[in-house]
Amino acid sequence: MDLSIVVPAYNESGRLLPTLRAIRDHLDTDPGRWGSWELIVVDDGSTDDTAGIAREAAADDPRIHLVAAPVNRGKGHALRLGVLASYGRRVLVTDADLATPIEELDQLDRLLDEGDADAVIGSRALPDSRIDVHQWRGREWLGRAGNLLIRLIAVPGLRDTQCGFKLFDGDRARAAFAASRLDGWAIDVEILRHFRRSGWPVLEAPVRWSHRTGSKVRPLDYGRVLGELVRLRTAAVTRADLAVVALFCLASLFLYQNLWFDLDRGYLTDAGQDQNQWEWFFAVTADNVTHLRNPLFTHAQNAPDGVNLMANTVMLGLSVPLTPVTLLLGPTVTWALVLTFGLAATAVAWYWLIIRWVTPGRRAPAALGAAVAAFAPPMISHGNAHPNFLVLFVLPLIVDRTLRLCAGRDVVRDGVVLGLLATYQIFIGEEPLLLAAMGLLLFALFYALLDREAARRSWRPLLRGTGIGLAVCLPLVAGPLAWQFFGPQSYSGVMHSPETYNSPRAFLEFAGRSLFGTDERADPLAMNRTEQNAFYGWPLLLLAGAIVVRLWQRTLIAALALTAGAAALLSLGTDIPVPFTSITLPGPWTPLGEAPLLEAVIESRIAMICAPVLGMILAVATVAATASLTGTAPGAAAGAPSVSGAGVAPGAGTDARRSRFRDPAVSALGAAALAAALVPILPTPYQVREREEVPAFIADGTYRRYLGPGESLVTVPLPNTGDADALYWQSSHGFDFPLAGGYFVGPWGPDDLGIYGAVPRHTSQLLDRVADSGEIPGIGPLQREQARADLAEWSAGVVILPPQYNEDALQQTLEALLGRPGTWIGGVLVWDVGAPGPSR
Repeated sequence: MDLSIVVPAYNESGRLLPTLRAIRDHLDTDPGRWGSWELIVVDDGSTDDTAGIAREAAADDPRIHLVAAPVNRGKGHALRLGVLASYGRRVLVTDADLATPIEELDQLDRLLDEGDADAVIGSRALPDSRIDVHQWRGREWLGRAGNLLIRLIAVPGLRDTQCGFKLFDGDRARAAFAASRLDGWAIDVEILRHFRRSGWPVLEAPVRWSHRTGSKVRPLDYGRVLGELVRLRTAAVTRADLAVVALFCLASLFLYQNLWFDLDRGYLTDAGQDQNQWEWFFAVTADNVTHLRNPLFTHAQNAPDGVNLMANTVMLGLSVPLTPVTLLLGPTVTWALVLTFGLAATAVAWYWLIIRWVTPGRRAPAALGAAVAAFAPPMISHGNAHPNFLVLFVLPLIVDRTLRLCAGRDVVRDGVVLGLLATYQIFIGEEPLLLAAMGLLLFALFYALLDREAARRSWRPLLRGTGIGLAVCLPLVAGPLAWQFFGPQSYSGVMHSPETYNSPRAFLEFAGRSLFGTDERADPLAMNRTEQNAFYGWPLLLLAGAIVVRLWQRTLIAALALTAGAAALLSLGTDIPVPFTSITLPGPWTPLGEAPLLEAVIESRIAMICAPVLGMILAVATVAATASLTGTAPGAAAGAPSVSGAGVAPGAGTDARRSRFRDPAVSALGAAALAAALVPILPTPYQVREREEVPAFIADGTYRRYLGPGESLVTVPLPNTGDADALYWQSSHGFDFPLAGGYFVGPWGPDDLGIYGAVPRHTSQLLDRVADSGEIPGIGPLQREQARADLAEWSAGVVILPPQYNEDALQQTLEALLGRPGTWIGGVLVWDVGAPGPSR
């Protein structure tokens, strides 16, 4: 059969016969062109004589057939019955009213012959389309809004999916309709989406169209179509997908179980002072939002100068929408939620990306790759204290849009979405976005060198879409970024420890939180326990190396391996030591480390790029192994796109290799190698200690009696990177008292270089030395005068000394500086140093 025409019909007795005659007459005028054909009428449970008219027509012409449904279930069900009953090499579906004349079939057939499309669909939205009779204005606007929604969520790039005149390749059409589930008007969207996801090209063609009276589309049907679109989007989520999501959530809860069991007093042991800082970030954002203050600045710390919140990692993209949670349940709950479910969301996002582009349709390998990407030792290290480097669920979405741009199907739409995603990521974490851009740039460079043809096809839409993304992103972030870089308390660069690079040994060692790791071995190789940015372990690197050698002929594997190698090399810093010698070589980071934006990057973090890369390499290798075991050629599964080279083509010598892989011993060896690589780096639950209680002086509000307007509270020692408990006092009991000092990043010196904490002053440094050493320095008139000047600079109203290590030495030093003993009030020693006034 050369051609099948499928006509769904519901209560069409008034116009069905003229439609059938028009179709038959048109096809009979040129029998040499159309060859053998069949005309299938699907009666969708009509209550009039539609079925009887179709039977009479079929009796007169055996090429006309009737397929009857006992009850009305909708256009989608009728089309599915008709297409699956067809035999044509090509299948045309058309509405019973012939709103698009049958003569338009000539054009669609010619385009299907000339092009490489598998479907040509009539469109009323192209410049050359002709509308002879319009619908009423309201209905036209509803149709346009519906098409816009469809383009946004289902089939981008197609301007009119609902025109009922479509010509398909027959086999493709029967496969798509067999896989369809929708019974209503959204069947067109489902079928076209199936074609798109299968990689079957769809072409739009301008057609003539006229509105016919008696349409079966009612106003409520637009709402039903919306419901079907939602169902269509969720139908792709299988039980296996939900199981993977649940497993990632359970894994995250397992890691943070100790924190959840003690939300009142629990404090992550290896967080340093960062948990205090992050809870303060969440709380101060909620306070600013509640009081309609500028969310980019606060005077709560670093009195009287304040803190530029945009220049700190406040994660406004999460802290602002989570404001109700912070206000109702407290910042510690927000902290636990962000860490736990941010980690799970990141794993889910990597899973979605890998199953879409790297291992289409292969859920187990994708889950394995996502687990490595999200739960790798560097991520777990940052999970102690840096949610901005743990909560990375936007980055896989950015990678996805970048890959879509390379395909060039809807550059404008994908560019706009890319710009919006980049904007949101800036308000979650700027440095992770910068590292992701570096990783993508490295991957694109290596992939282009390995596949020049792919680069030639992709660079124009990629460049154009990136430009559109920048045009969307920059206006949205211009104001906040201007505040960050030029606003009050802005800074340039950040003063880091000189040892911010990775040791080559760090890649081979196990992290302290890994199953086989120990703090004694890991600590000397990292800045601290929140910056173990390598530590993938030698078994995983050995396995990855073997996979790369084995699958090097695959462009994706080679590009991923080169990306990981380049990232690891950059993370070694400016001077790379040669193992077992005293020789150092200049590293590639030397010229990059002084570049704008990059000068603030901690270069050891560049090794975090290796985590998703290693996950993808393992995922592809798992697909290759399982395909060889089952004797199938994997490639891209039907219904999904893939990165060129991601499909695992067997290549030469496949049969011999399959026979080896079918050997149970070989299979067991592969599983053992994977277990040997991953078990040692399995993360263990985060340890928790109890934090000190908030002094009653703060908790019961006694401090209010000692603070006048504009005065600050000075804790001893002042809050800093080593002791920031005062931030917890503030975040848990309100922001009625500004703090002198603090834990944040702010400017210092004539060049406004960024440092952690407030600008050091004589008195704060003196008190820090006493707190560290317990030695009481000599205090004379010069030190007392400097203390008075510093207290005035801080606008101090009260000085308090809470119980702590070296408390006696601090008490004696303060009594010498202030000239009088303190008073025990509410669990702290208190010195009233504010200006006299009625409140005192």
